[in-house]
Amino acid sequence: MRKMIRRKASGTALTVKTLREMKAGEEGVVEKVTAEGGLRRRIFDMGLTPGAAVTLKKAAPFGDPLECCVRGYSLLIRKSEAEHIQIVNQEKTK
Repeated sequence: MRKMIRRKASGTALTVKTLREMKAGEEGVVEKVTAEGGLRRRIFDMGLTPGAAVTLKKAAPFGDPLECCVRGYSLLIRKSEAEHIQIVNQEKTK
């Protein structure tokens, strides 16, 4: 997914990327879930709904699965599922 940056007047930029593209320690908010059908329902059932705060804790040694914190609990999610979850995070601009 291409990263989009929306500038804000307050000196911060909003970056949109997938959960798969996040690095360990990054925080963000779920903006959109692009999956369809059963996978979409499963992602929503795990608590990854638009507006939910997400922190990526770490990735397994070979990169799959990813461990994130959402709604106060740890969640392991496959990279193939994580690429359907768009996250917005704030970055300070210079």
